[in-house]
Amino acid sequence: MTFNPLEQRGIPLDRQVRSWRELNVSPIDPDASDPYTRCRIITMNGIEVEASLFSHQLARNTVDPEVKRKLAEVRYVEAQQQKAVNWLLPGVSSVLETTIAYEQVAVDLTSWIARMEPDPYLQQAYQFGVLEDFDHLYRYANLYEMIEHRKAEAIVDGLTEVMPGRPTRMHHRHPYDNVRDPYDKAATDPLSKLHALTVMSAEQQTMNFYMNTGPTYMEPIARQLYQEIGLIEEEHVTHYESLVDPGETWWEQLVNHEYNECYLYYSFMEQESHPKVKALWELHLNMELEHLRIAGDLMRRHDGRDPEEVLAPQLPKVLTFEPNKEYLRELLATQFDLTTLGAGYVREAHERFEQMQQRLHDGEKPPSDRVIDQHRQTFDRDYRVETEGPHPVESERA
Repeated sequence: MTFNPLEQRGIPLDRQVRSWRELNVSPIDPDASDPYTRCRIITMNGIEVEASLFSHQLARNTVDPEVKRKLAEVRYVEAQQQKAVNWLLPGVSSVLETTIAYEQVAVDLTSWIARMEPDPYLQQAYQFGVLEDFDHLYRYANLYEMIEHRKAEAIVDGLTEVMPGRPTRMHHRHPYDNVRDPYDKAATDPLSKLHALTVMSAEQQTMNFYMNTGPTYMEPIARQLYQEIGLIEEEHVTHYESLVDPGETWWEQLVNHEYNECYLYYSFMEQESHPKVKALWELHLNMELEHLRIAGDLMRRHDGRDPEEVLAPQLPKVLTFEPNKEYLRELLATQFDLTTLGAGYVREAHERFEQMQQRLHDGEKPPSDRVIDQHRQTFDRDYRVETEGPHPVESERA
């Protein structure tokens, strides 16, 4: 069944503000819920945070007080949506448990988008990035067993493997080589715009999460690992945000944001197994339909164009959280040793890359390597979840 958000009417904006009682959502039980329910929650929190940040930036770049007021009105509801979504996360989970869930999101969300992306250049960008998130999951899982004496398999629940990806020490590139070529807004598939915005938003919230939670640890190796991977998340945000055509007007970007929220809430409502969470996705979808209508009116008034000119005529196939084990193993076997050069990809360590590595590492092992060394010293092994057989790269086998 097709679903066109531009043809649907949602809840009127003046009926969308919720009371404290309505915002007081019950968190999920991590032991009784589908791990992908938590992944959907984390994803939508990132999407709502990006919606708020974008709205603030737009408001700071317009002189029209009526536009500022309308943005503020919608943004307040978006802020309530973000609180309702993020407060679904269980307070019983440690920061490191949430971190591992964040990386599961990055791995399976980006893998699915890479599989579905119609543009080969954009697809390569997602394939490249996901092998780095995959390695971050492995490093944090080893830290988790080392300092909390628990295993990440209870979090990922066999849906996502845990083993080395492209080694984290190799992710530190010269900033020049983190900037990709943008898509052409006039020629790209509307689905590609949604993909780019979704992955950028997810990586942005991971960057923000690590830069704020990292120093809350007392263990030196934990503080150092969050610091290192937090720097890489900054690289990833640069990598993904540069895919977006900078020629898109503020109003195009606004309708893209609102359309993407409709797409994701609809997708997650369609597959959600948790009844209360499913009801929240449906409620927020009906709110976002009205936000999209308002954004479309602003575009017509200030851009002189209809939103139908830049948006898909109907929602694409729903975005799905599902295992991507074989896909990731294929990427590991074929793209494990890639790095970037300018806006492209190479297998050779070029001069800029080597200079950045030397300056940052300065002859010492980075925290991402030391956490594995310390784990092996403690347990005589590293921590892995390899459900599909040995590692596809022989040098990385246990």
